[in-house]
Amino acid sequence: MNQQETNRLIDLALDGNAEGLEQLLASVQDMVFNLSLRMLGTVPDAEDAAQDILVRIMTSLSTFRKESSFQTWVYRIATNYLINYKKSMFARQPLDFEFYGNDIKYAAVDETEQLVDEMTRETMAEELKMSCTNVMLQCLDAESRCIFVLGTMFKVDSKIAGEILDMTAENYRQRLSRIRRKVGDFLAEYCGLSGSGCCSCKKRVGYAIAQHRINPERPDFLQLKPVDKGTMSEFKNEMEKLDELSLLFEELPDYQSPAAVKERISALIQSSQFQAIQSL
Repeated sequence: MNQQETNRLIDLALDGNAEGLEQLLASVQDMVFNLSLRMLGTVPDAEDAAQDILVRIMTSLSTFRKESSFQTWVYRIATNYLINYKKSMFARQPLDFEFYGNDIKYAAVDETEQLVDEMTRETMAEELKMSCTNVMLQCLDAESRCIFVLGTMFKVDSKIAGEILDMTAENYRQRLSRIRRKVGDFLAEYCGLSGSGCCSCKKRVGYAIAQHRINPERPDFLQLKPVDKGTMSEFKNEMEKLDELSLLFEELPDYQSPAAVKERISALIQSSQFQAIQSL
């Protein structure tokens, strides 16, 4: 959606047009959900946060002055909210790379091998890969995680990312470089997907199930629908090429916002609460 069409929908929404507002939110909800997922690590937490962010966008729309792109404005609202989000599982149970590395190194995976048949192992290895990669990001502090996600997974231009996070483009690039090295060092030592790490998704499936980290009956990531890469391209700008290990994160799919988020936002727009918001 180009800026002219976006501005048209913004004007309609500010005039109280529910359909215009719904279309406007639909244009950013996949980006908001994917950013929430990378920042918070679990699908349920991402669903809740994405809904909160979309409501915040809706209620703050009158403050958008069209001096920057709507997408940049949405990024700023979303990142500010997610950096300070305290209701997620990992905000309550923080991780760090030392803990995560020790779990990989010392987990008794051999004791759980017999719990999983080969068909389940093949399927759930992909679920574990998606879950583990997103959880791994939780080892970074919230701001560092945001810098890494914007630069590595959303490929936001350093100037725009600096504007979003209230720092200079140079400071952003320097911090991104340091964070990439830190993540890259961890991947090189522990992650088998890097080609040199000691961990294997297939070998850890039984352990992950036993620890209730993944659920074969309800695989959160495999139930999500990937989006066409072109759908997300308007939110992404090319920046310097990332080091080889960090390219692992570029390969992760973007997902459609779950139906539950869309249904809740649609219901809110049709409700009397929406009318009350518009009259403020």
